[in-house]
Amino acid sequence: MLSAEKNRRLTQVGPGTPMGELLRRYWWPVATHDMAGRVPVKRRLLGEDLVLYRDGTGTVGLLAEQCPHRRAALWLGCTEDVGLRCGYHGWRFDESGQCLEQPGEPAGSTFAERIRATAYPVQELGGLIFAYLGPAPAPELPRYDLFVWEDAWRDIGHAELPCNFVQIMENSVDPYHVEWLHGRYGSFLRELDGGTALPVVTKKHIKVAFEVFEHGILKRRVLEGHTEEDEDWKVGHPLVFPHMLRVGAAGLATFQIRVPIDDENTWHVWYQTYRPEGGAPPQPEIPVYEVPLKDDRGEWLRDYVDGQDIVAWITQGRISDRSKEHLGRSDMGVIMLRKLYAEQMDRVAQGLDPLCTYREPHDVIDLPMEKDKFGSAVEFRQLWTRESSIRYSPIKDEIFELFGDPVPAWAS
Repeated sequence: MLSAEKNRRLTQVGPGTPMGELLRRYWWPVATHDMAGRVPVKRRLLGEDLVLYRDGTGTVGLLAEQCPHRRAALWLGCTEDVGLRCGYHGWRFDESGQCLEQPGEPAGSTFAERIRATAYPVQELGGLIFAYLGPAPAPELPRYDLFVWEDAWRDIGHAELPCNFVQIMENSVDPYHVEWLHGRYGSFLRELDGGTALPVVTKKHIKVAFEVFEHGILKRRVLEGHTEEDEDWKVGHPLVFPHMLRVGAAGLATFQIRVPIDDENTWHVWYQTYRPEGGAPPQPEIPVYEVPLKDDRGEWLRDYVDGQDIVAWITQGRISDRSKEHLGRSDMGVIMLRKLYAEQMDRVAQGLDPLCTYREPHDVIDLPMEKDKFGSAVEFRQLWTRESSIRYSPIKDEIFELFGDPVPAWAS
């Protein structure tokens, strides 16, 4: 368990908080590529209200929500050939925050030269728009492999979840939940509906291990009937510090990206890549879709893997009260993650770069991930494309065709 004070330190993400200062040393997805258009949109990241836009030149800008003139919201504005014009009095700003024009001020006035809106650097990569809210100089945007592969298809699912991002990240170092939440509970729901138990996720965990490494925490496991020679143990897969999980098998690889909106809300992004043997043909565009959270009756969706995870996260409360928990030996990964957050907060307080900060330009960062996941790679891929957020993807049928996957017996 944690004291109330330590829990606040772990979960508060706003400016000036220890966790907030740590998280501001990283680039964060603030939007999908289709969200940035000529109409400015509201975004919220790390407790800060922002406005995102794309001007007539195609330049993307991210400004603090309130105009420095009379504090009206800049989403009440219009994009120009260059920059964003406040809708209240027409002051115009470029992507650096510099005021370019002040209608109503005297001709020849230099007032605009002295006015800046708060602006943040943005970069586009792999269909996402990333923002950096920390101190200058900004580190390099990490070019993780899934974002830059040229021979893969992609789709991006997303949803806003009413809980703190840390309880979602803790799930990433909790392997035992797979056999119970997805295996037993998921199968229980299927049995009530006349279906059969899900394969793969019902396997019992015999041994798990975690280690801090250059990209975060590497997770290993041995399942019943397997040995340490299997890839689940020899290779494993990573929690990429401070905010992502990588998972997949047999040409399917996914980032689950947990983006703190504020202390009590998280923007969850499912970033999927599909890369069959020999690569995928060119993809015209990266489709984006919202992952629904509730059914037509207003009940939380629990009949698939990601839905079960979501309900487990949000039923802990907006911010889990860790002063009331009772951790066991099976929670060693959760304990390691909390310790790692605390250590990296301390590094930032000392003026040092935290883990996974990149200062040198690079082409790609390759991450480890087992290929033969759970000893049944193709089965895992078939399950994941039907029982994860991918079920809502607009290209799910094309994905089945891309891999040539037949409908498995348990899904028919």
